[in-house]
Amino acid sequence: MIRDITLGQYYPGKSVIHDLDPRTKIMATVLYIVELFIVKSFMGFGVCAVVLAACVIVSKVPFKFIMKGLKPILIILIFTFCLNIFMMDGTIIWQWGFLKITSEGVYTAVFMSIRLILLIIGSSLLTLTTKPISLTDGIEKLLKPLGMMGVPTHEIAMMMSIALRFIPTLLEETDKIMKAQQARGADFESGNILNRAKSLIPILVPLFVSAFRIAQDLAMAMEARCYRGGTGRTRMHEMKLKKPDVLCIILMHAFLALVILERIFL
Repeated sequence: MIRDITLGQYYPGKSVIHDLDPRTKIMATVLYIVELFIVKSFMGFGVCAVVLAACVIVSKVPFKFIMKGLKPILIILIFTFCLNIFMMDGTIIWQWGFLKITSEGVYTAVFMSIRLILLIIGSSLLTLTTKPISLTDGIEKLLKPLGMMGVPTHEIAMMMSIALRFIPTLLEETDKIMKAQQARGADFESGNILNRAKSLIPILVPLFVSAFRIAQDLAMAMEARCYRGGTGRTRMHEMKLKKPDVLCIILMHAFLALVILERIFL
């Protein structure tokens, strides 16, 4: 399950979405997340799902690879579903003791689960189709107006990019530690949820040590390359918005307007 996390991974490919400016993809992702929280009906979610499916097809990223990223959040999905289905007041359709299921609870549970699934897939598509360095440059460019007010935009963008970049690295390190512990007789599969959580404690210490070691190696590598922040930094390839970027931004704003109208009139 550790290897199934796709957030932060880059899937090499040649597609229209891969070639889009990173600023365009970041803005499109933010707009899509806003649209998911504006939608108030299953019809709206259906339209959002169709748009997302079209983006996945155009990106040429295997659908199975993207869906694999939902496995690690399965527990969160189940917890969210149960929390909503049992804790909502309304018309009772089943009750046993203090447990009750209401029609409003079922509606909310399904609604929130769909929103969370679309949110994870949409966010993963951004990192799967954008190189970490391009993502850093895109975030820095979008935050540039804040730099006039003294906000360290380059450092913020760099930290966000490094965090995303090293998610797969830390997951791979976690997988190695778990296999090493299992070779020594550790059991992570049997027992209830509490016992499984306790069995993961021996993994945390070596994982933290490994994370600090990786951070130190990265800092030394950046110093060896005379990294001094964003001041005076130049780029080999300057980012420029092209016709596909403009078209994508127009379509996403049009889709946002459609979602807002759906919320108002339906």
